[in-house]
Amino acid sequence: MQAQAAIADGKGHFALERVEVSDPIDDEVLVEIKAAGICHTDHASLSWKRPLLMGHEGAGVVRSVGPQVRHAKPGDAVVLNWAIPCGTCFQCRRGEAVLCEKSKPAYVMEPSPAHAHAEGTTLNGTPVDRSFNLGTLCALALVRAQAVTPLPGGVPFTSACIVGCGVMTGFGSAVNVAKVTAGSSVAVLGCGGVGLNVIQGARINGAGRIIAIDLRESSLAQARKFGATHTLVADATDLEFERMAEAVKKLTDGRGADYAFEATAVPAVAFAPLRLVRNGGMALQVSGINDPVAVPMPWFMWNKTYITPLYGDCSPGRDFPRIFQHYQRGELKLDELVTRTYRLPELQSAIDDMLAGRNSKGVIIFD
Repeated sequence: MQAQAAIADGKGHFALERVEVSDPIDDEVLVEIKAAGICHTDHASLSWKRPLLMGHEGAGVVRSVGPQVRHAKPGDAVVLNWAIPCGTCFQCRRGEAVLCEKSKPAYVMEPSPAHAHAEGTTLNGTPVDRSFNLGTLCALALVRAQAVTPLPGGVPFTSACIVGCGVMTGFGSAVNVAKVTAGSSVAVLGCGGVGLNVIQGARINGAGRIIAIDLRESSLAQARKFGATHTLVADATDLEFERMAEAVKKLTDGRGADYAFEATAVPAVAFAPLRLVRNGGMALQVSGINDPVAVPMPWFMWNKTYITPLYGDCSPGRDFPRIFQHYQRGELKLDELVTRTYRLPELQSAIDDMLAGRNSKGVIIFD
């Protein structure tokens, strides 16, 4: 079957191409994508050194399944995730499936058991990898069964698709990793798609004070809608975050926040959360910064914890139903996160709007 797809060339650009997608075999599922979220990692994937079918947030309808698939059938509405564990390695056996040693996203140039069979997706007769083993910027996604979670009725595909990464990363970092406690103080640096979901997770866990920090007043206005109790406009000239740290201390009885999260994807602020937490507090860098960054060691003093969580410690069978339950009870906003929808030929506009900060989340919709 042929389908239109966004193919990154590995050199910073992409093109819309027709790919050939085969029927599922073994434990594979063929999903007709209805909506796919856009995030900063999709922009980064343009430069991952080789052709790649883009996209890693998606929701749609099962078209067909392989003979080993039991939990999904044709016609089911599903949401996709890229935490696809092997189930047998050291990390999987100890209950840390998100850290699976064998199953790696497609940006790692190694064979992975999370891949669908190599010839499952081809471009001009040549197999092409799917980003994060999903490749959701395509009308058809051929994925492993572990990537598929049933979608409850009443959840729009446009809202469901963003749960697959951006929502999970932010919500999970607050709820699963930091385990934000009731009555605690939280600072969130960066109020885009991930940061807003850190705020939502902290609010749902009962944080008493949630301080949103961003360069843009418009982003702070959004943060208040999602649960921030206080907002601070960041100063781009405050390179050592001294004024930011003092402002946070004034809002937290002079000692700093209990938890601070970075959600900007800007390398220069990777260690900023250390400046915002009290002694013994927890600083989390959740945006996946990979660049070399220097940090003064005194920022770690005293007894501070610094963590770079992966995917909000996602366990899809546990976390996705919980997120959708919060949504259905009106406790967690998903519809409001989607600022604008686009068609696949408008992908460049969606990327440009994301980079310019015009969207909390942009979503590609498919007919």
